[in-house]
Amino acid sequence: MADIDNKDQAEMDPADMEDVEEVEEEETGEDENSKARQLTVQMMQNPQILAALQERLDGLNGSPSGYMESLPKVVKRRVNALKNLQVKCAHIEAKFYEEVHELERKYAALYQPLFDKRSDIVKAAYEPTDEECEWKIDEEEELTDEMKEKAKLEEEKKDEEKEDPKGIPEFWLTVFKNVDLLSDMLQEHDEPILKHLQDIKVKFSDPGQPMSFTLEFQFEANDFFTNTLLTKTYKMRSEPDENDPFSFDGPEIMCCTGCTIEWTKGKNVTLKTIKKKQKHKGRGTVRTVTKTVPNDSFFNFFTPPEVPENAELDEDSEAVLAADFEIGHFIRERIVPRAVLYFTGEAIEDDDDDYDEEGEEADDEEGEEEADEENDPDYDPKKDAVPPAECKQQ
Repeated sequence: MADIDNKDQAEMDPADMEDVEEVEEEETGEDENSKARQLTVQMMQNPQILAALQERLDGLNGSPSGYMESLPKVVKRRVNALKNLQVKCAHIEAKFYEEVHELERKYAALYQPLFDKRSDIVKAAYEPTDEECEWKIDEEEELTDEMKEKAKLEEEKKDEEKEDPKGIPEFWLTVFKNVDLLSDMLQEHDEPILKHLQDIKVKFSDPGQPMSFTLEFQFEANDFFTNTLLTKTYKMRSEPDENDPFSFDGPEIMCCTGCTIEWTKGKNVTLKTIKKKQKHKGRGTVRTVTKTVPNDSFFNFFTPPEVPENAELDEDSEAVLAADFEIGHFIRERIVPRAVLYFTGEAIEDDDDDYDEEGEEADDEEGEEEADEENDPDYDPKKDAVPPAECKQQ
């Protein structure tokens, strides 16, 4: 049909073309929108058009067009004036984030009484009233009277069978185990220690001091170390870099400092003892050497790599610090304010929902790839097959 229409239009004389244009102008806006949508659909279904569009978009992202180099000197001079304005904007943005930090400090003081009460409930220092324990169930979750009575009897039976637990046992350990970012840090030997963790608090720097925040991990008395408080402080910078002012995108963590853990003898889970046998080259005698080496543990979180002022970090240290900064920021922004929702798993479901759409798109792409392989006459599935581990030659 498109070819026929083009042919008819080519055979029309200019007068006819003007008439056509006048008729199109008189058509309703709805018809025009409908035609535009149809044309858009047809274009987006054309692989050549899509490829050309993607190539054009790729050219716009991150690759200079060369236009700046072609500008006259007087225009480049004005562009420099705009860049100077942009630097001033970056400094104003830095002030904005400083005021945001002040607001965080102000509202942290308002949140803290609620967090203190949460801590008291967790560690059994306060027993909430019946009114405080009432929770409105969603309509979808509403139970019948018979089910409520049955659940009540089962709870009473369980209460009779075991001792009444104090507070909310293993609250923070459960939070950590429920969050992938934190559970990846946990080792089996860390769990008995984290059962004694009673609270995590965020403390902001005082007014007039450099921007920073401190995570305070409060422990009850335990057999592993004598500290009742472990801290991790993150120092931030909220000002544009003089050498690269356009890279400024809000406050960034510059460095962090941990604390010394006073381990009880034989309880330090960040170290392990290994034994090695060494054979003397001349005499052939064998001796056993005992060495103490670092051990994987969550508590390494409190001894981050030091950031030298004028020296560059190696890649491993940079990776450790980048992960450390991410964890510290996540604990401050998500874990401490919403701890109970990570304990119950509700916050995890919300986090998963953020990635559902992306996951579905990835699944669709995989499905398309599989379909392409099936439709390819030269595709041989045997080539993609991975031989069993025992069949590989050593």
